[in-house]
Amino acid sequence: MHKMKSALIIIDMINDFNFEYGRSLSTQAKIIAENIAHLKKELTKKNCPTIYVNDHYQLWQADFTKIIEHCYNDQSKDIIDLLRPTDDDYFLIKPKHSIFYGTALTILLSNLSVDTLYLTGLAGNICVLFSANDAYMREYNLIVPSDCIASNVKEDNEFALKMMKNVLKASIRPIRDSLN
Repeated sequence: MHKMKSALIIIDMINDFNFEYGRSLSTQAKIIAENIAHLKKELTKKNCPTIYVNDHYQLWQADFTKIIEHCYNDQSKDIIDLLRPTDDDYFLIKPKHSIFYGTALTILLSNLSVDTLYLTGLAGNICVLFSANDAYMREYNLIVPSDCIASNVKEDNEFALKMMKNVLKASIRPIRDSLN
């Protein structure tokens, strides 16, 4: 039996929050950002790669520096400062909701020999849920720590977590339980 190799996926945490319900989502994002930073620190110790998959904000020629510059504002700066990608991290832009759609993620995960994904980020009921669905169809093991995803509305987040657990067979335990 081969040893499972995990990757941490951080979805849309580099965000400008300049949209309807953006202020509400930024409040939720600040709460989970601390948890994601802790999870990243612990998984990095285990040589687990971190892959940021982020909306591109119509900056099609962008790298993460340009996207950070575009997104950096009063609502986002604390989150971005806490979760800024390092030189060891991977950064992909996505054109739609799923981290797999129109990205090189499948090839990257294959090259890294990854079979287990820690999905974190925003929004739990949209991009994280759609990404979890696509990961499940690609037969990845899924870990979606309940305290590392957020949605505009708490009930929507809870529903998304329930779907990921019951339908997509994801572990949704909080990070303190997911790291064991």
